[in-house]
Amino acid sequence: VQLVESGGGLVQPGGSLRLSCAASGFTFNTYVMSWHRQAPGKGREMVARIRNSGTTANYADSVKGRFTISRDNTKNTVYLQMNSLKPEDTAVYYCNAWNVNDYWGQGTQVTVSS
Repeated sequence: VQLVESGGGLVQPGGSLRLSCAASGFTFNTYVMSWHRQAPGKGREMVARIRNSGTTANYADSVKGRFTISRDNTKNTVYLQMNSLKPEDTAVYYCNAWNVNDYWGQGTQVTVSS
């Protein structure tokens, strides 16, 4: 099983980034996918979650209206489009797959700074 995140980096406040998470080794379209983040000195928090069908998504209040989660079950990939980024969005972002099992990616760093 692998979850490989990509797309992180350094961006100025107000900018955008698109994270991707490529999955393999399990039946992707049966798993709820989510993005979580962990800032230095803080606990891990759920940012966005999408059902296996892709029809329902939930967001943390702190990112509503700025972030959009989506998935492509033909490519076994989940995305996180992040717009209007703020310095407080700086964190390591992790991809998670949940069903009977619980899988995590290795994380990708997002830094929002001028």
